[in-house]
Amino acid sequence: MKVYPNVLDRQFYMYQDEYEQKALEVLRKGWYVLGEEVKKFEEEFATYTGSKHCVGLGNGLDALWIAFRMIGVGSGDEVIVQGNAYIACVMGITINGATPIFVEPDEYHNIDVDKIEEAITPRTKAVLAVHLYGQASRMAKINELCKKHNLYLVEDCAQSHGARFGEKMTGIFGDIGCFSFYPSKNLGCFGDGGAIVTDNDELAQKFKIFRNYGSEKRYHNMIVGTNSRLDEIQAGFLRVKLSHLDELNIERAQIAERYLKEITNPLIILPKVADDCTSVWHLFVITTGQRENLIKYLEEREVITLIHYPIPPHLSEAYEYLGYKDGDLPITEERAKQVLTLPLYNGMTNEEISWVVESVNKFGG
Repeated sequence: MKVYPNVLDRQFYMYQDEYEQKALEVLRKGWYVLGEEVKKFEEEFATYTGSKHCVGLGNGLDALWIAFRMIGVGSGDEVIVQGNAYIACVMGITINGATPIFVEPDEYHNIDVDKIEEAITPRTKAVLAVHLYGQASRMAKINELCKKHNLYLVEDCAQSHGARFGEKMTGIFGDIGCFSFYPSKNLGCFGDGGAIVTDNDELAQKFKIFRNYGSEKRYHNMIVGTNSRLDEIQAGFLRVKLSHLDELNIERAQIAERYLKEITNPLIILPKVADDCTSVWHLFVITTGQRENLIKYLEEREVITLIHYPIPPHLSEAYEYLGYKDGDLPITEERAKQVLTLPLYNGMTNEEISWVVESVNKFGG
């Protein structure tokens, strides 16, 4: 039995008739960019998250860099972000000429909230809270610090669609929540897509203008904007999937619960969920000091794994100019050498789950 990290078409077949009906509906309308489907999705997703506004964009990276652009982050500014985040989080900062200031992760793989304040300088303008692997960050302390130091708070919710801290959903704690709808996400479309949510009327309007060449009215360009528009057919697909997102997240949680209960190998450290936080289990990430041996062993048993992420941003070739070296972020760097993502996806069979569990448990180092 071969078990892949993700099998995207399983989820498609679960709601095949709805997706195909929506595709035909959009195609027959003859309007494919910034039409009714985008408008309705924006309304529905804003309601789902508990935010006032949603603005559809071309992808998750666009959501990040435009977010920082709209709040005025630029050259000379610093933005605090966790060291083990995906590199797109950092690109959202540096595209605008700002400098990322890295903070080590906590035991839940999110930013260590107790280390944020010591990273704040007179140049700090914002904090980027990344809800990594689908688990909400501990937002109470982050909110408190941002208010205390008058900092913007941006959330990267690319992996946390539906996750909560306390009673509130990720994306609505700060000034802007940024989402990706890449196909592998919990709320993924069938191509690229992204969005922001915000309660700020002015920011929402700025995003709508900026995403469409800086134009509020056709051929009347107010600013130099960009082209980052969620298209109609992807918005339609997202509306279908959004109507099933809670049940899809429940299914993922059930798979994760089996892993947590049934994986008993002492060489494996299982993920934990922080108090007052929920995870939507975008990824099930274990930690082990025997990673390379485990990968090889699992491959022999046809269980394919992934690493999220093998090279932390501060040590990537792209960010050599920042001047970091090995040892500067020891916790981040250790995680990069030890984390491993097990298969978890909607439509995964009990037999596949059992095979992963059995394979991991039989590993002897």
